[in-house]
Amino acid sequence: MFYRYLLTTISISTIILIVICLIFILMTKFLTPEGLKKLEEELQMRKTEMRQKIAEIIKEAKEQGDLSENAEYSEAKRQQADNERRIIELENEIRTSEVSSFDKESQTVQMGSSVKVKFDGNEQTFAIVGSNEADPLGGKISNESPIGQALMGKSAGDKMKVSTPAGEQEYEILEVK
Repeated sequence: MFYRYLLTTISISTIILIVICLIFILMTKFLTPEGLKKLEEELQMRKTEMRQKIAEIIKEAKEQGDLSENAEYSEAKRQQADNERRIIELENEIRTSEVSSFDKESQTVQMGSSVKVKFDGNEQTFAIVGSNEADPLGGKISNESPIGQALMGKSAGDKMKVSTPAGEQEYEILEVK
């Protein structure tokens, strides 16, 4: 009976460990060097300028007296909590992200590549970036998006079909920079 319980406990704990490892692997995000720099700049700004600004607002609100009915104080504390939450998110993102190296000599699509494609008779250029840098309207698509996944590792002249929310479309890579 005890051994059966021990085996069950070991099995469950082993499964939990495997799941945690898989989650960590899946949570790893890729960033371009520019994306990392942008995150680091935002983190620095939030730790210095934003914290100081919010601390001044809290100080001024405290000087007004009764804090229980002070809307400015409550708002400043909410801003402080939001700022600290974002700092934690940024630190975690920087810590768990992997900066992709970009090989300028490579003719295959990779993180940081600029890819000119043709689909439905239209030509469009995309930059392949990490998911937290994506801006589809700005021409930056995530390596995790359906189009980004289909383009990764391909070269000029390659054709592929991609399932998108608008339906299945055929893409042809015209140029990789």
